[in-house]
Amino acid sequence: MVTEFKVQESLLTDKTTRRPQITTQAFHSISYLFFKGHISMEVPIYFVDAFTNLPFKGNPAAVCLLQHALQDEMYQKIAAEINLSETAFVIPLKSSDFTSEARFALRWFTPTNEVPLCGHATLASAAVLFYLRKNINPAVVFETLSGDLCVRQNGESLVMDFPLNKPIPLDPHEFTNLIQVALGDLVPQDVRYCHATKKLLVRLADTCDRSVLTSLKPDPEKLLRTESRGKITSLIVTMKGAPTCQPGYDFYSRNFAPWNGIPEDPVTGSAHTVLAGYWAEELGKQKMLAYQCSKRGGELELEIKGDRVDISGRAVVVLQGTLTP
Repeated sequence: MVTEFKVQESLLTDKTTRRPQITTQAFHSISYLFFKGHISMEVPIYFVDAFTNLPFKGNPAAVCLLQHALQDEMYQKIAAEINLSETAFVIPLKSSDFTSEARFALRWFTPTNEVPLCGHATLASAAVLFYLRKNINPAVVFETLSGDLCVRQNGESLVMDFPLNKPIPLDPHEFTNLIQVALGDLVPQDVRYCHATKKLLVRLADTCDRSVLTSLKPDPEKLLRTESRGKITSLIVTMKGAPTCQPGYDFYSRNFAPWNGIPEDPVTGSAHTVLAGYWAEELGKQKMLAYQCSKRGGELELEIKGDRVDISGRAVVVLQGTLTP
């Protein structure tokens, strides 16, 4: 399957002289991408469902394999065209070989903006490298806005080494209106905030069952109108799980992120860097099994290691194609 998009003329033109930087013949014969005005190859693209072993479950991400960096405007246009919650752009750092290279640059874009950390698109990127490009290394490292992120294979799962982002107690009155939009008449048991990720964590009372969480339907527009100060990137609603019942989830969650152009993120690795820190303290556990209760749903295995957290999950490649002009 081939995904096509049209490149705006302004991106092909010298902004000073307004003269085309390339010939018409070249325009029709090769694919264009831009790195300091140079022409690159067409772009392989993959759609991957992360944190699941089943197609059409988990969280879908697009992965674009590049030989060179693009203009930021082009990254954003591609992500908006694809219109998934996140699109990942992967560039080998020392060679052009995706099979032998061990270090890659990685950036993530939503349809509206770049984000500093994205778990499911990182998992998806590693899945493409290991499963399709047959990367020979036991682990690959992605250089990102959140530092170096290592992903290794472990049986049928991929394990991501992420920073642990512990939330701190917060006066719930600071976000009273936002919490009311999200929960209605429900009274939260706990409210925490993570400054590093700008994520607000709201815990439902332990007396609630899972159906209370899955039935929440907050209006994305109301969430945006209620909190427009730039303090929040996503709202995590979580509750204690039922570890004595199979498969034994320690906690459940949902993640609403209209501030990033995503009404609800199906399964969110970055949110679990916050959730892991919170629930490890609450439950007194270093290893946990979590489930994100979106319509697609997804399962994550978590292990605290000091100020880091291993986030494990599976992934399924569901589409392969090429971005062309």
